[in-house]
Amino acid sequence: MQDFLFGQVEDHTCSIVGYEGDEPEVIIPDNYGGTRVTVISDKVFTGHSEIVSVTVPDTVTDMGEFIFEGCYGLKHIRLSSELRYLWGYTFCRCGIEEIVLPDKLVSLPPFAFKECRDLRRVVCGAGLKKIYAWAFAGCDRLTELVHGDGVEISPDAFKDKKLNT
Repeated sequence: MQDFLFGQVEDHTCSIVGYEGDEPEVIIPDNYGGTRVTVISDKVFTGHSEIVSVTVPDTVTDMGEFIFEGCYGLKHIRLSSELRYLWGYTFCRCGIEEIVLPDKLVSLPPFAFKECRDLRRVVCGAGLKKIYAWAFAGCDRLTELVHGDGVEISPDAFKDKKLNT
């Protein structure tokens, strides 16, 4: 079972504001009643440890805070190619091991991947300009960050961890 709760966004698109389900594979819908889904709001999947994979449709441009907190079973996520903004703590304390960030994402906010203990590799898209302090705080197994030239990385992004970049 997968049930999503929807809300309206100021630009007359929809947001996902809630989720009730128990399936390991989650496919987020790209529309509700013919209206595009562009935002995934805060805490939508918090605590759903049964989730193993998530597919985010290419209509989504913004993802809120604590969306995947406590999703320790989450291993695979396919992000929207149109994703531009993360609001912080998005992937906090989840089980992902590797992630590919889309080209339109412009920054990684503080604590975006806080305490993702299994995260080993992050591949940044071409549009990434800045990685803020503590973006990878507590990511003990992170060993590789792939990014383009000119990305401004806060000295505190990794909390004194040496990486292959």
